[in-house]
Amino acid sequence: MKPVEQIKLPITKEMELFETKFKESMLSKVPLLNRITYYIVRRKGKQMRPMFVFLVAKMVSDGGFDERTYRGASIVELIHTATLVHDDVVDDSNQRRGFFSINALWKNKIAVLVGDYLLSKGLLLSIDNEDFDILKLISTAVREMSEGELLQIEKARKLDITEEVYFEIIRQKTATLIAACCAIGAASMNASKETIEEMRKFGECIGIAFQIKDDLFDYTEHKIGKPTGIDIKEQKMTLPLIYTLNTCSKEKKSWLINSVKKYNKDKKRVKEVIAFVKENGGLEYTVKKMHDYKNNAINILNKYPDSPYKGSLLKMIDYVVERKI
Repeated sequence: MKPVEQIKLPITKEMELFETKFKESMLSKVPLLNRITYYIVRRKGKQMRPMFVFLVAKMVSDGGFDERTYRGASIVELIHTATLVHDDVVDDSNQRRGFFSINALWKNKIAVLVGDYLLSKGLLLSIDNEDFDILKLISTAVREMSEGELLQIEKARKLDITEEVYFEIIRQKTATLIAACCAIGAASMNASKETIEEMRKFGECIGIAFQIKDDLFDYTEHKIGKPTGIDIKEQKMTLPLIYTLNTCSKEKKSWLINSVKKYNKDKKRVKEVIAFVKENGGLEYTVKKMHDYKNNAINILNKYPDSPYKGSLLKMIDYVVERKI
């Protein structure tokens, strides 16, 4: 059994019912929209975010469940899908999870409008049911995701990202949505403010570890679905590179910055940069940081009694740092 299937085991029934509810939450009177949303649903990913919502909800409430939890998961997935549709337009990407993206099939104008539609559906699902606490959590996440993307664009132009700024970018860009999922899971069961904040922090730690793992893929030779060195080609400043820049000689620092700025499309030079980062401890440092966040997440979970749901969340932490893609 695949790791994701194992994680899903305690919430199999909930995930099946969620799929039906999620499809219903997308329905429209416009046939074109229904065709596009049907296409989206059929090409769904691993659905990790709804899994976080359900597992946290059940862990903090001793296995209890509420209609609000389904709505929370649907809101997360609607808003997440909206951001992915918009991201593909922004990145001019023709593929998503190995399939054609919405903008590749229906052009940018329709893709932007579909993203807007999904966003409004998510907001209305909260408002119509007066889930204002859940609405606040997801809205904060969307704001932070936008800020993180813009901060990265601004810093990438100058290549002057410090480690502190790097962590702020990935916290906002990647971790904030997983943090919102975990907080929404707790909030949907009317948990205490302390528990909701604790679960938000737990999700943030996993999200940061997830992104650091992604950064490490840029330096591996294994086939992982994306070519090695792609972050360098795109002039993205990731942790292995930032650490190496901060610890090498002035002369080597100039060479590294010059390589990323002017020779980022030169395959031979990109390989040299990757080799230099490896030789200078960039990967070891990055792996250590990833494990620090992993351990922080485990420490938060250890405050809760053992249950199948806690067990699945522990497996989720392992999956995030051990995954091969």
